This record gives sequence, structure tokens and C-alpha cells, in this order.
Amino acid sequence: MSATITHESTASATSQGTVPAAPRARGFAITSLVLGIASVVSGWTFFAPIAGIIFGVSALRRDTTERAVALWGVWLNVVMLALWAITAVVLVAVFGIGFGALAVFSTAG
Repeated sequence: MSATITHESTASATSQGTVPAAPRARGFAITSLVLGIASVVSGWTFFAPIAGIIFGVSALRRDTTERAVALWGVWLNVVMLALWAITAVVLVAVFGIGFGALAVFSTAG
């Protein structure tokens, strides 16, 4: 009788859709966190944060047991990508205005 109870509990668990997380999702979460930390420490600014965001979101979509690790990875990578975007906008504004002013002064003289 206990064999049928175990069998029924296993059948009810799979019918409810509670499937254990894929082992690869844990690796995706850890990869996202490592890329986020490496981006902050070494100043990787564009490609590493994008890859880290992709790995972190993939881990979260696969319902990983390492949810906190994946979230930290996503947030670190988003912050680094945002800092890169802000820096790029400021540099374009500064050098764009500088080159525009240089062109105006060179034609005036």
C-alpha cells in the first residue's frame, strides 16, 4: 500500500507542474554573477554585462534554485551597462560640442 501512495504522490507532484530546476540553470546564475563582479572590478563595460544579463535572465526563466545569485548578477550587469551608456552619452556630448565649436572657430578666422 505504501508503494501506491508513493506512486500517487509522485504523479500528483508532476501533474502540478513542479519540475526540478535544470542543473544548467545554476551554472547560468553563477556565470551571470561572475560576469557582473568582473565588470565592476575590471571595468568591462559593454559585452560582458550584456552576456551577464542574458545568462541571469535565462537562469531566472529556468526557475533556478539560485534565484538570489541570478538576481545579483542581473542587477550588477544592468548597473554596469547603465554606467557605460551614461558615460557614452556624456563623451559624445562633450566631444560633439567640442568638435562643433572647433569647426565654428576655424571657419571664423
